Order: sequence, then C-alpha cells, then structure tokens
Amino acid sequence: MAGKQEQQLNELHRKNLEAAMRLAQMSIENSQRIMEMQVATAKSLFEEGVNNAKALSSAKDPQAMVELRTQFAQNATEKMLACAREMAELTSQTQTEIGKLVGQQLTSGSQDVFEAMQKLFQGMPITDQNAMTAMQTAMDTTRKAFEQMSKASTDAFQLFNQASGGRGRK
Repeated sequence: MAGKQEQQLNELHRKNLEAAMRLAQMSIENSQRIMEMQVATAKSLFEEGVNNAKALSSAKDPQAMVELRTQFAQNATEKMLACAREMAELTSQTQTEIGKLVGQQLTSGSQDVFEAMQKLFQGMPITDQNAMTAMQTAMDTTRKAFEQMSKASTDAFQLFNQASGGRGRK
C-alpha cells in the first residue's frame, strides 16, 4: 500500500517538476529573444550613427546639418520605440502562455492530489460509514474550494494580462 502511495506522490512531484522546467524554459527563451532584439537594435543604431556622422561631416551649411540631425534623431527614436513595442508584445505573449500553463497546472495538479487522497482514504480500514462520509464530504468541499481558487487565479491572471497588454500597445 505504501509503495503505491509513494508512486502517486512521485508522479505528482514529476508533473510539478516538468511544469517548473517548462516555465523556466519559457522564461529563458523570452529573455534570449529580448536580448537579441536589443543587440540588433543597438547594432543598427550604431551603424546609423556612423553613417550619420559621415553625412554630417559632408554637410555644407548649418541648415542642412540641423535637418540631418533632426532626421537622425527621429529615425533613432522610431527604431527604439519599435523595439520597445516588440518587447512589450513578446512579454505580453509570454505572460499569456505562462498564465495558461499555471492555470493548467493548478487545475490538473489539484485534481491529481484529490485523486491520490481519495485512493488513500479508500485503502484505509475504516469501518464506520459516518467517518467515511465525513471524509468524503471534506474532500468534496476542499476540491470545490481549490476549483474556485483556480478559477479566481486564472481570471485574475487574464485580467492582469489584458491590463498590461493594453498599456504596452498604446
């Protein structure tokens, strides 16, 4: 009996560990994409800066220099804003994916725990039907509470994503 229960707990632990590893992998991939965007933007801005310096050195009158500087500043600002928008969108997508994964983990994890607990109680030598009914009622009440918490946390995470997504797109 103890071996079967230990197997169930090991399976729960394995599922939780896999979910944690998926979350870590998503975080790493998101960080890599953001760093790649930042490096590409910095490289592009540097190359444009060199070209801009060359163009400014060949400008003959002050009016042309002012126009070139204004154009260069506008181009650099547009590139930086585009990069910031891409990072915000990527972050929003990652938050949504993480929210889905956490919601799935809460739902399936709590179901697995309850199934394991029910199997544990069924294997116990309880002869009093009232005690068994009381334990089943407690399990059902706890399961309903976990379902409500899971739904509330999923709803809250979705609202957070909508709110943060809305700010990133303005």
